[in-house]
Amino acid sequence: MKKIIFALFCLLAFEANAQIIKDTTKKKLGDTIKKDLLTAPDTVKKLHSNPRSLIAPAVLVAYGASSFFIKPVRNLDFYIHGKYERYTPNFNTNAESYFLFAPVVIVYGLNMVGIEGKNVFIDRTALLGLSAGILGVTELSLKHVTHRLRPNLADYYSFPSGHTGAAFLAAEFLAQEYSEKSPVYTVIGYTFAVTTGIFRMANRDHWFSDVVAGAGFGILSTKAAYLIYPYIRNALTHTDKQGRKAMVMPTYQDGVPGLAFAMQL
Repeated sequence: MKKIIFALFCLLAFEANAQIIKDTTKKKLGDTIKKDLLTAPDTVKKLHSNPRSLIAPAVLVAYGASSFFIKPVRNLDFYIHGKYERYTPNFNTNAESYFLFAPVVIVYGLNMVGIEGKNVFIDRTALLGLSAGILGVTELSLKHVTHRLRPNLADYYSFPSGHTGAAFLAAEFLAQEYSEKSPVYTVIGYTFAVTTGIFRMANRDHWFSDVVAGAGFGILSTKAAYLIYPYIRNALTHTDKQGRKAMVMPTYQDGVPGLAFAMQL
């Protein structure tokens, strides 16, 4: 596993270096940070996702949900769990708790070195927050409703897998921002996500169907965020009849969240 992760980071470094070499308009780090942090585009039409791309993750969610009423699907959970019990009885790691953040770190890291993604800091961070909010509400609700016992008997919050959901959310976030630059970024992000799911099963924290559903919810949350965010963004940032620009932005100061309104006079 260490060799795989090392190879992924080598591939990432190679791809990032290639992108920098291709970018003949590369600027200094200070200019990159200034543009990324302080620029708020007037439109976010480019953020729209294809609704048909929701089909694949919806199928993953449907499969996971079917384990509650289709016996062969549930039996597959027990079969896979039995294989882990037989071949990796002493497996124990918390590496997946770090892997799930890797794609997000990559997104912000690439921007810091001057490789621009689809969106600037404001929109990118809002999209990530919206994705996390959708996933958090969905999974927390389902964990309490489904009340499924974990394979390790720790509690009844097994379905769906939260770690896997977060990992696939982050992988799709990286794909949304950088797949147009190179498919390598998508491969790297999803490799981290799949590894996270495997480790959750190997640690006896989740059943296979929990992980599959978590993956679906994670991808759906990010794709849904990219679909609905443009409407939210355009509602909060617009130009009035006199051509003056207005903007509503979230704020967080001294532990107190709020909203800031700015308008061109």
